[in-house]
Amino acid sequence: MFREMRRAKQQVSEEDCKTVLRTAKRAVLSVIGDDGYPYGVPIDFLFDEENGTIYFHCAKAGHKIDAIKRCPKVCFTTWNEGFRKPGEWPWNVTSVIAMGIAELVDDTAVTSEKALKLALKYYPTSVAAQAEVDKAVFRVQLVAIHVQHMTGKLVKES
Repeated sequence: MFREMRRAKQQVSEEDCKTVLRTAKRAVLSVIGDDGYPYGVPIDFLFDEENGTIYFHCAKAGHKIDAIKRCPKVCFTTWNEGFRKPGEWPWNVTSVIAMGIAELVDDTAVTSEKALKLALKYYPTSVAAQAEVDKAVFRVQLVAIHVQHMTGKLVKES
């Protein structure tokens, strides 16, 4: 059902993909938007390795939510900060593309738990993370992406 990677020599292992998902800070979520146009939006996210699910939160209404309700198939793209080899100018970056099914999470306990884990990834202290979750958890929609297919690629940007 999913295509094989064309440049297979650049493909990285599933473990390398998971490392990027654990450490990357930003991603792009792509959905099928209005009138069939693609809609890609930057997001913060949490990778729950235990169940292989990617979580993000957003407003309870809007373009993303409408698109997911119409068609829950999504594409998630992220990348690491990369590195330079000594004496070389190009960056070496590992990207991950995951195809999956997005699910709107309605369980308040799950939303609180995942929102806190997400906040702990970005906030400077656990106290600040907890305060933000306590203040905002009832205003957000948690979305789970159940990964169906994932590939990763190491690219030398030259």
